[in-house]
Amino acid sequence: MTNLQNLKKRIPSIDILRGLVILFMLVDHVRERVFLHQQVEDPMIIDETSSTLFFTRFMAHFCAPVFILLTGLSAWLYANPQDKPQRNVHSFLLKRGLFIIFLEITLVNFSWFGNYHALYLQVMWAIGLSMIALAALTYLPHRVIGLIGITIIFGHNALDFISFAPEEFGYSLWTILHDRGYLFTSDTFKIKVSYPTLPWVGVICLGYFIAPIFSPKFDINKRIRILFSLGAFSLLTLFIIRLGNIYVEPVMWTSFDNWLLTVQSFINFTKYPPSLGFLLITLGVAFIVLALLEKSSADNFNFLIHYGSAPLFFYLLHLYVLLILYWVLVSIFGANKGIYYGVDSVWQIWALSIVLSLVLYFPTKKFSNFKKNTHQAWVKYM
Repeated sequence: MTNLQNLKKRIPSIDILRGLVILFMLVDHVRERVFLHQQVEDPMIIDETSSTLFFTRFMAHFCAPVFILLTGLSAWLYANPQDKPQRNVHSFLLKRGLFIIFLEITLVNFSWFGNYHALYLQVMWAIGLSMIALAALTYLPHRVIGLIGITIIFGHNALDFISFAPEEFGYSLWTILHDRGYLFTSDTFKIKVSYPTLPWVGVICLGYFIAPIFSPKFDINKRIRILFSLGAFSLLTLFIIRLGNIYVEPVMWTSFDNWLLTVQSFINFTKYPPSLGFLLITLGVAFIVLALLEKSSADNFNFLIHYGSAPLFFYLLHLYVLLILYWVLVSIFGANKGIYYGVDSVWQIWALSIVLSLVLYFPTKKFSNFKKNTHQAWVKYM
């Protein structure tokens, strides 16, 4: 099978969007490497965070929702290949979910610290558990999966009043599902759930539910109308509910004398776990971008397509490049920001990110092409 034939089997808009948020992720991870001395809160403290830092962090909010939405969407496309019999998606989701969790607790966790004194269960953990949950749910009717996803997305904030103390029965399960916290602590090791999973199960189910509109047999103009409608509904719902400071976000917005600070407060949402507002704004924009990309020429976005078609490879690669780069910088310049090495300005984060995006493009492109042309079984897990 030629490379061109393989490219036709992929959906460019999906790879382009995934590639775009991968670059947002790169910027955020560069920030966490060289700007940790000015770490931001969740949600961000408006009067203590510069607007440039705020929007740099805000752009990264789109990464996890888009990754997980497209994971659900891609799962349906995997199960329903064009002009071929249906595949067993249950087994694939289960195996790949377990594989991603394994990567999270081994290679990914080590890449953040260069040691293994703590285990932080982050976005890969959430993706892996969401895939396992979807594997079980795919035995249900398709519409039921969609209903479950929408109910979780709109309803999980209603569970915020539930909490457990560490010594209480149910604490560990609730920490995994809904409340960020430590599963285990000792003098030498700790395990923390940074990404509670329940809202992300809702997102992956939503992705799986809407995926049939990306079937090659589905009319492209109708797909665009549906995507625009989903985006408009999400953003309008967010605006109406957020305006009244009700339910959509636990942290209320406030008005400032500066209009930009007021906008920042209005769109300042909780990520851990993602509030309804966080999901509505990120998924709403994602739907609109997908619609806009539907009739765009893929040739204009080859840079993003190669990133978007090899996301797991890039994820692992950039984490270790950043770790090694940080070690090199510390060895040369020392810890110039307290206990950290860091740069002075946000523009330096962006400059370093642009350089890394160009450098890392070539190995990512090479793996993307290898992935499209190989029949080796292990590659499908990448």
